[in-house]
Amino acid sequence: MNAFRAGLQSRCPNCGQGPLFAGFLKVVDRCAVCGFDFTRLNTGDGAAVFIMQIVGFPVVFSALWVEIVHAPPMWLHLIVWPPLAVIAALALMRPGKGAMVALQMRNHAAEARNDD
Repeated sequence: MNAFRAGLQSRCPNCGQGPLFAGFLKVVDRCAVCGFDFTRLNTGDGAAVFIMQIVGFPVVFSALWVEIVHAPPMWLHLIVWPPLAVIAALALMRPGKGAMVALQMRNHAAEARNDD
C-alpha cells in the first residue's frame, strides 16, 4: 500500500496494516503488525497548522460571501460558521496527522530513521 494513502487512512505507513493511532491523535509507539518504531517521529503541530489553513480559508471566505450577498443577522453567522469550522477541522485532523507521519517516513526525515 502507498505510505501516504495508509497515513490518510490512519494505518501504519510502513506496512499499511496496523493502526497508526492509540487515541484520537496519539501515534502508537510501535506498529502492532510490523513493529516499526514511531517514537522517533515528531510531527509536532504541523498537521494542525495545515488543517487550520485548509479549513479556515473556505469557511472565512464563505462567511464573507454570505454576508455580502445575503446580509443575514449576526446570530446566524455564529450558529453556522464556528461549528462548521470545528467539525471540519476535527474531521481532517487524523488524516492530516497520518499524512504528515507518512511524509516524514517517505522523505527519510532524520527523526524517522529506523535503525533497528
